[in-house]
Amino acid sequence: MLRYALSRAVSLGLSLLVASVVIFAVIEVIPGDPAAYMLGMNATPDAVAALREQLGLNGTLVSRYLSWAGGMLTGDFGVSYTYKVPVADLVAQRLWISLPLALYALALSTLIAFPVGLLAAARRGGVTDYGIMGTTQLGIAVPNFWFAMLLVLVFAVNLRWFSAGGFPGWQGGLLPGLKALTLPAVALALPQASILARVMRSALIETLGQDYIRTARAKGLSRRQAVLRHALRNALIPVLTIIGLQFSFLLAGAIIIENVFFLPGLGRLVFQAITQRDLIVVESLVMLLVFAVIVVTFLVDLAYAAVDPRLRRRT
Repeated sequence: MLRYALSRAVSLGLSLLVASVVIFAVIEVIPGDPAAYMLGMNATPDAVAALREQLGLNGTLVSRYLSWAGGMLTGDFGVSYTYKVPVADLVAQRLWISLPLALYALALSTLIAFPVGLLAAARRGGVTDYGIMGTTQLGIAVPNFWFAMLLVLVFAVNLRWFSAGGFPGWQGGLLPGLKALTLPAVALALPQASILARVMRSALIETLGQDYIRTARAKGLSRRQAVLRHALRNALIPVLTIIGLQFSFLLAGAIIIENVFFLPGLGRLVFQAITQRDLIVVESLVMLLVFAVIVVTFLVDLAYAAVDPRLRRRT
């Protein structure tokens, strides 16, 4: 297990190195001068020159990349041109909204998808199975921003159970914060739960057709016991993949939902930084989100090894 973890850690490091080079290169190949782009068309040459000096754009490409990458490693992400504060402070403030939202939505998605997928696999070919598959297909097809607006209309405008948007802050207590994140989490969770339920059903059906399941049934285990004791563990490998990808998506891809509910999270910060031409924030945030995706993938690989011992024996 240790050798497997070390090999995956080396792969993670190489992936981060390649990602940092690509992100830096993409910012560099933007047509024109980045400083002039950030200041706009009416900027004076003196203002552009001052901003170039502030951003450290007068050095060579290699020195600028090493300075940026070294700063990322030490937690120095630069200073936002728009907000005039360190990018690390902006990320720390917004992360306390985006991370709980992603975890909340992932928990809801998993809690919905597991029993639904199990039920559909157990009732394969029946009315229940067809009903579940039809519902999950609808959940995948409906855009989450449209579903979010529907939730606001029903539960915020008509029933007045939740607020239509905004975030009160965690200093006001855990329950008010979770209440403000409930509708966004549901809007994010239901499409992901539909995907996860279908994957869970397919993996279980494939596993239930294996010889060792038939052997277990022949030895006297009921279908429910065979599913819970043997099939479920082996069906978790593709499910873990989807869960890992979903968490990465929920953390990095909730831009639209955060804007619908006016949540000051990372997704909205990326959107604002792009519209305000704050390239320092865009560059640092994209790198942090890539880092989060790669780390989640690494943890999923370790979960693979815990579930399937064959992966540990290959290293």
